[in-house]
Amino acid sequence: MSVKVKKIERKKMPLLERIYIFYIIAGMARTFKHFIRNLLNTKNIEFLEYPEQKPDDISPRYRGLHRLTKYDNGELKCVACDMCATACPAKCIFIEAYEVPSSKEKAPKVFNIDLLECVFCGLCVEACPKDAIRMDSGIFTKVEGSRDSFISDINELSSRKRGEF
Repeated sequence: MSVKVKKIERKKMPLLERIYIFYIIAGMARTFKHFIRNLLNTKNIEFLEYPEQKPDDISPRYRGLHRLTKYDNGELKCVACDMCATACPAKCIFIEAYEVPSSKEKAPKVFNIDLLECVFCGLCVEACPKDAIRMDSGIFTKVEGSRDSFISDINELSSRKRGEF
């Protein structure tokens, strides 16, 4: 049993279509048109002098720096279940747990987030079953002098409060 194959002849493309010169010129013309329009229309551009002036139109859903929430009695809500670290695509969360003698639950002894590796996706917040980690601190940026200071430990994370947007 043989297979019949039908060969379809295609016409050869002209030289101008093969090298895409028309499309390159059209794209460059559009780019140049936008460049000139933006160059001449600078009156309507709003400027923000960033370090001194903070943006005032930040959405309430903005994902700022992380914070750990506490109960009313001051205890951390985190039970060191490691679900936030598992959900993190950047693997920037490190948790070390210990057994609390007066309770059945565990608690974090070490809870570190490397902010230089974090992509601020919010998957850790969604994965937490106790609503212990949030990204609503309202802290827009963090400026430090060394890489080590971008690792937030449990004390720094639990001391952050809910921010105002």
